[in-house]
Amino acid sequence: MLIIFGGLPGAGKTVIASELARQLDAVYLRIDSIEQAFRDSGAISGPLEDAGYRAAYALAEDNLRLGRIVVADSVNPLKVTRDAWTEIASRAGVGAVEIEIICSDPKEHRRRVETRASDIRGLRLPTWQEVVSREYHAWDREHFVIDTALHAVEESVEIIRSMLRNR
Repeated sequence: MLIIFGGLPGAGKTVIASELARQLDAVYLRIDSIEQAFRDSGAISGPLEDAGYRAAYALAEDNLRLGRIVVADSVNPLKVTRDAWTEIASRAGVGAVEIEIICSDPKEHRRRVETRASDIRGLRLPTWQEVVSREYHAWDREHFVIDTALHAVEESVEIIRSMLRNR
């Protein structure tokens, strides 16, 4: 199974996705880590464009074909990126679940963005202005939504695990 996360920076995706991956003993693919590795390598001198996503798609497909559960953690802001993830699952012959993480409380979301520290060496986190001005397309198909203004991390993970059991 491919579990696809999306949502704006600071909403709580990474903490939920990584904990879910840990509990499921799943392969965890984090676009921020992949993109920072590209920057650190110096192999790409200009904008990364979709390089991080493309690397993650390849890793996801390889691991899905091995029968592993894969958790993909990214902003996943565009329909094209969401379609690419589901295409990977289809090609690998496995199911896909899409989960959008939101924080419906703008003050809390801003506080998180402005006070968090990066856990990836060298990664510059976006400012609040960059988060709210980011291109982010509304989801146009069925997906699960977890609101971190209403649910703590542990509760969010349990909601997702329950949903997965019922699928």
